[in-house]
Amino acid sequence: MKLHWSPKSPFVRKVMIAAHELDLLHSIEPVRSVAAMREPNPAIMVDNPLSKIPTLVLPDGRALFDSVVICEYLNDLVEGPLFPKAGEGRWQALRWHALGNGLLDMLILWRNERERQAPLVQLADAFELKTRATLQLLEREAATLTAAPFAIGHLTLVCALGYLDYRFDAFGWRRQAPSLSAWFSEMQQRPSVAATAPVDG
Repeated sequence: MKLHWSPKSPFVRKVMIAAHELDLLHSIEPVRSVAAMREPNPAIMVDNPLSKIPTLVLPDGRALFDSVVICEYLNDLVEGPLFPKAGEGRWQALRWHALGNGLLDMLILWRNERERQAPLVQLADAFELKTRATLQLLEREAATLTAAPFAIGHLTLVCALGYLDYRFDAFGWRRQAPSLSAWFSEMQQRPSVAATAPVDG
């Protein structure tokens, strides 16, 4: 399988962590791909008309789009544990996934806004307020996160908090959420997380 890949993308990181966790790295060929919002990439568009990464091209030529779809596909290949089948564990994992993915979407919009020549202060303030509120919620749920088995929600929150570290270092989220920070530090010890940390290049 071919994966349109970048070492900086938190959404690609989701797929790579999943591949590590499911022992599927050997089945994936990463292809370095640049997906810029203002510059559609013709090479990606051959497989994904949205010109977005990650995009996974299957052996039969079909392509899967969106990180959660790709993660669920990989999990299904090996009947993995990343997507609980039923019950409270499933809804909690999907809820945390939705929260982490929504945070990532917002952080990317916030980063794009702050790089504009004339950023909208009101919009940036709204992004900051929502980010702080999300951190407060996760701080209250840190003990539950720690107790729950590692699944798609944990994976996505790791990527979102890692992106905060990578692109919003001055924001200092760890001081605002010490229990969440302790959980995140523990997650850094997982081989899948350590191996996929975002890097420039």
